[in-house]
Amino acid sequence: MSNWPPSSLSSPPVPPPTIGEKVNRFWLRVTEGLELNQLWSQFEKDARASYRLYARDLEAKQDEVERPGRKFVHVAQKFFWAVMEKLTPARRLLLLVALVLLIFNPEVSWHSQGNLHVVSVDFRLLGGLLLFLLLILEVADRVVMKRDLQIAREIQGWLLPNVPPAIPGIEIAFQTRPANTVAGDYYDVFARPGRTPEDKRVLVAVADVAGKSIPAALLMATFQASLRTLSVTHSSLPELVTSINQYACTNSQGGLRFTTAFLSELDPSTGTLTYINAGHNAPMLCRKSGALERLDAGGLPIGIKADAGYESGSVVLAPGDWLVIFTDGVVEAMNTRGDEYGEPRLLANIATAANVSPTEMMSHIMSELDRFVGNTPQHDDVTCLLLKVV
Repeated sequence: MSNWPPSSLSSPPVPPPTIGEKVNRFWLRVTEGLELNQLWSQFEKDARASYRLYARDLEAKQDEVERPGRKFVHVAQKFFWAVMEKLTPARRLLLLVALVLLIFNPEVSWHSQGNLHVVSVDFRLLGGLLLFLLLILEVADRVVMKRDLQIAREIQGWLLPNVPPAIPGIEIAFQTRPANTVAGDYYDVFARPGRTPEDKRVLVAVADVAGKSIPAALLMATFQASLRTLSVTHSSLPELVTSINQYACTNSQGGLRFTTAFLSELDPSTGTLTYINAGHNAPMLCRKSGALERLDAGGLPIGIKADAGYESGSVVLAPGDWLVIFTDGVVEAMNTRGDEYGEPRLLANIATAANVSPTEMMSHIMSELDRFVGNTPQHDDVTCLLLKVV
């Protein structure tokens, strides 16, 4: 019985990869396919973020009087300790030993009996290996922390809506960009009961917890839970905000952990928007006629004073009107020259694309913000919610 397929039709052996192919695979694995300009942009962002991290420590330890001629020595010393204090005591010692071996390179010689044989040991290689060991330990910590933060980010994502609810005559878009893996910004749009069964209301909220990263994210989750829980009652908007504020004050560390928030209640049947601005950036109501209204009625940020009072405001939305709600991370985003993005640029972008949908408008705003910021690291969470009456 003949073999099939015939040997003459068998596939030719695959030649082993050449050195050039191996180098190319290694390069692609290291860079993940990024171009050199993309790698440089990423490195520049990381370097700026690291500088800002250590610069805060340097500014906190800045001497009131700096003697002339010794400023560089003092700054170098403070920078050294700013780095050292980020490590555990054991790793500080490891870093010190590695630096001594690399910089001073102490020599150790052995002399044999009889004929003179001198053996010298270069400790710079050992110093480099110790630095590599320190890098491995720090990377291991970073991987574990990154995994935990990623889980926290997924949980935080469950607390925020993925798509806006369908509201007759209203189109909504929202987007958030955390400065770190997790954020302290919050936005939400959901229905809540009115005072009668026929009274259907939609609650629109944007909030910004003081601080960033894990502490702010935890407080954001607390704020979301209290807002969702208390919103099921038939209370008015001022009563709702008062209750949230009283609860927040019980765990705000005496007002240190406060939250700025814009909370509003929309009646889709009439277009009436009742709102309270609790120390938040005043949202901008851009009328179809070109008029601009800032929604600033309200009171103190939430979590500062338990008996704070809140005044509500009210506007009627008409077809063609835009409501722009944002956190300070949008208007305070800075470029490489230190200029802030600012409200005028945000208004100009809205004016130039007023006839598009909120989703298209959001994409336009974020693209313009990216172009303005460039390679400057994001220093605060960026959140924006757009509402358009159609």
